[in-house]
Amino acid sequence: MSAQSVEQLRAKKCVPCEGGVPKLTPDEAAAQLAKLQGWTVTHDGERIRKEWVVKNFMAAMNFFGKVAEIAEAEGHHPDLHLVGYRNVAIEIWTHAIGGLSENDFILAAKIDELPVELKK
Repeated sequence: MSAQSVEQLRAKKCVPCEGGVPKLTPDEAAAQLAKLQGWTVTHDGERIRKEWVVKNFMAAMNFFGKVAEIAEAEGHHPDLHLVGYRNVAIEIWTHAIGGLSENDFILAAKIDELPVELKK
């Protein structure tokens, strides 16, 4: 897979994955990650993660609600983490292959366009 722009990723829809799809190579993942802001590779290259410090607990819940709507529409569900009432993190990977696929970057790009009330 060649790296795509954020706009190209947002224009796509996640494709259902039941396995049998090769994981992105570390080089492919790094090239695609360079197109996104604030996301990092974790778990030995098998996941991407982004963290935010939001205004308060309700800002976190509102953001998670918006993420849930996108995830459900895409059929691709991230792990959502809330620690200390306003430290938010999202981890994305393709569970069926135990690593990263194009779907993960599509979802990340769509999450990045959501409004979020950050701590000032």
